[in-house]
Amino acid sequence: MKRLRRNPDESDPETNPDPDGETLFLKDQQERKCGLSSMRLMGFVVVALMLVSVVFSVSVVLHDPPSDGVLESAKDVRFLDVLESSKEQQVLEVKPQKIVGPVDDYAPPVEVRRDKLQGGLLAAGFDETSCVSRYQSVLYRKESLHKASPYLISRLRSYEALHKRCGPYTESYNKTLEKLKTGHHLESTDCNYLVWISFSGLGNRILTLASTFLYALLTNRVLLVDPGTDMVDLFCEPFPEVSWFLPPDFPLKSQFGSFNQKSPHCYGKILKNSTFANSRRSISSSFVYLHLAHDYDDQDKLFFCDEDQTSLREVPWLIMKSDNYFVPSLFLIPSFEQELGNLFPRKETVFHFLGRYLFHPTNQAWGLITRYYQAYLAKADERIGIQIRVFDTGTGPFEHVFDQIIACALKENLLPEISMEKPIINQSPKSKAVLVTSLSAGYFERLRDMYWEHPTVTGEMIGFYQPSHEEYQQTEKQFHNRKAWAEMYLLSLSDVLVTSSWSTFGYVAQSLGGLKPWILYKPENRTAPDPPCRRVMSMEPCFHAPPFYDCKTKSGIDTGAVVPHVRHCEDMSWGLKLVDNESEL
Repeated sequence: MKRLRRNPDESDPETNPDPDGETLFLKDQQERKCGLSSMRLMGFVVVALMLVSVVFSVSVVLHDPPSDGVLESAKDVRFLDVLESSKEQQVLEVKPQKIVGPVDDYAPPVEVRRDKLQGGLLAAGFDETSCVSRYQSVLYRKESLHKASPYLISRLRSYEALHKRCGPYTESYNKTLEKLKTGHHLESTDCNYLVWISFSGLGNRILTLASTFLYALLTNRVLLVDPGTDMVDLFCEPFPEVSWFLPPDFPLKSQFGSFNQKSPHCYGKILKNSTFANSRRSISSSFVYLHLAHDYDDQDKLFFCDEDQTSLREVPWLIMKSDNYFVPSLFLIPSFEQELGNLFPRKETVFHFLGRYLFHPTNQAWGLITRYYQAYLAKADERIGIQIRVFDTGTGPFEHVFDQIIACALKENLLPEISMEKPIINQSPKSKAVLVTSLSAGYFERLRDMYWEHPTVTGEMIGFYQPSHEEYQQTEKQFHNRKAWAEMYLLSLSDVLVTSSWSTFGYVAQSLGGLKPWILYKPENRTAPDPPCRRVMSMEPCFHAPPFYDCKTKSGIDTGAVVPHVRHCEDMSWGLKLVDNESEL
């Protein structure tokens, strides 16, 4: 703003001094007063104009956010700590970023804050600093296309109240625990329990724990989680106030490793007793062991029959071991059908919601996730996840697997072609960040070198990143599993995803992210399949070892053809998965 200057005036001795050095005497007093009044009036006008200019400038700045061009240079997420009501709480504020995905482009305005409770899926009232990811995770994801049903939200709040009333060391827990110690129960108890035994690899554990929680929800039981060697290190507490982890002094804890199909309390073994099988009396034992692992037999599989659910209903303690995502078979139990329909009107959202509700990375794991995301992925226009799991024996990387990955990515237009002959002069401003997860570094290195040594035909800039390459799965090592959990979560933040057949690692990522990935077919005879991949029917995981039994006719049946929403998996022909009727079958 230019400063105002008075025009030179011959009558003003300061601006036009007498060249001859003579000084004119002031005019009479009245003329002097008039001159001073004019100057004062002019000063007021100048000040008023300056104030109006400042007010106008401030209003423009506050009313209009910075342009997209300014904001594009900082596609990151800010976290502000705000002191509210004399208590320090973390308030989430989103720095505007253009989120590019297959559905739409959405740039939230400056003042918009993401819904940290995810539409009511999560409960309020947690100490936010103890588990930062619980409420900050929404800042790293596009807004979900799916909304939890009001009934699911209501049932989760009811379960939380039940868990608070019956969880570890409560009066009801201590009372029911006494029945377990005596070995018998004579009357019904206020609270019944379902104990999940930590078993198998991390991806399997996440899927089975979600399945077990859903079963607890359906049967009004309290879920207690065996922490194993690393569960406390990986996951925050999902329920308010009372822990979901089984106390270390639980009487049966020392027997968890020895429970199998031959255990006297195994439900399958109980059913082999002809007297019980014929009478189907209620079970008098204070606990029953449920063996639902991949090697379970026909008697164990009767767990998925309505009649057997009735037998188990009054048992105070159920102890479960599984390495399967057995949710699809719960949808085939008639007594659960209506409740499941109310909880999940869209069948393919079961793990999507249960996973986001239950599994929040601890602060240590969240640090791995956010540091990597901000350093390598945040500024890209599009994020692509490629999850590689090879079941072949021998030392990789394998040429046929690399060929399959490239064929899929190019065929489905996930990555651009490269130019082998002439350089591309006009580069596109668009960039893609490709996150590769694999036990081997070989596939990442080949992809990185391929797009480094040759330009893309589109001019796009492609960056490849791999957080770790552990060479082989190390299920019992804590930091190995922490990195595995971080990589699953990072994959779930992708805009598009490619996964490997049979891999629970990929199942977790796709469902948490609400993504329908392209799944790589399992190679046979070390030959790249043709076609190399296909888009999945739904984002739900696959149940690898379902029963094929009709409980009513007591005969074999194709359980993938009973109801429209339970179908065979794309990557495992005998497996089962949930789909929605409008999905491509």
